[in-house]
Amino acid sequence: MRDGGVRAELGDEKLVEMLRLMFRIRRFEEKLARLFKRGKLPGFVHLYIGEEAVAVGACSALKREDRITSTHRGHGHVIAKGAEVRRMMAELLGKVDGYCRGKGGSMHTVDFGLGVMGTNGIVGGGIPIAVGSAWGDKQLGRDYVTVSFFGDGASNQGVFFESMNLAAIWKLPVIFMCENNGYTEWTATEKLTAGDISDRGRAFGIPSARVDGNDVLAVNEAVAEAVRLARAGGGPSLIEAKTYRWHGHNEGEEVFSGKYRPEEEMAEWREKDPIAALGARLTEWGVMGADDVARVDAEETRRVEEALEFAQQSPFPDPEEALAHLFYGERPGLQKEVLGG
Repeated sequence: MRDGGVRAELGDEKLVEMLRLMFRIRRFEEKLARLFKRGKLPGFVHLYIGEEAVAVGACSALKREDRITSTHRGHGHVIAKGAEVRRMMAELLGKVDGYCRGKGGSMHTVDFGLGVMGTNGIVGGGIPIAVGSAWGDKQLGRDYVTVSFFGDGASNQGVFFESMNLAAIWKLPVIFMCENNGYTEWTATEKLTAGDISDRGRAFGIPSARVDGNDVLAVNEAVAEAVRLARAGGGPSLIEAKTYRWHGHNEGEEVFSGKYRPEEEMAEWREKDPIAALGARLTEWGVMGADDVARVDAEETRRVEEALEFAQQSPFPDPEEALAHLFYGERPGLQKEVLGG
């Protein structure tokens, strides 16, 4: 679609909101990086900086009722789907005002009300959950779509192929969204993965595409087309988005990982900053000026600062409720309240 068509299709208000969401994710993740370095963030954290265009491009093509499954690098997906950053921050700090009362943390954040079926610490773990979600919608006659985000490493898991097979057989409304950031933990993907990931769906008769994952509008267009196909009963699609994470696999990895990415490569990808690219595009089209872009950035930076203040004031959960809010806990009825169902 040409630029004029993209602008007409999405509208100026939606384009500005996409830029805002990308800034929100970036500033949130940068704040987490600083908290981790100061020892203020418990557990492991995997940052999404550099990949914002994939989450925002994909989720901007969805309705609120549509669902997503996520990964260990899932903050961007959850925020793009509509999560409040203050509740996200509270969750990561282990506080009761978080989405799971501080019990899920970075890799297990859930909000069924937003259609977030969960970030997931298991590589490829969200893929079959997405297929199950889509199967349920088809059985119940609901006009919903589920997007499964996963990485290039997960594309080599057997469950990915099993899930595609079932989705193709049953023509399920699910979109397999592979975020190929070039590295499977600390190893270049090209050393571990044969062929192109986007080709793998074709063996199952699944429409497949590869897009520039740093171009939020290209991602949005590809996902929107897959959503239209799914809603029309055409079944699943596979999209491979080529992108790059600016930070390591996890924060603090330099203690044990060594340097495994060339400086030139990292600098080249930083020049392809997806946020700067969209901001320049909107300025060129006259949607907003440079001052407007800076204002949106400042507003989102302030939003994240306020989120941290909110999270710091939130109390820790009472140890006595450790087994509450679980599917097999003492008070399973509360799971609906906590998970936004």
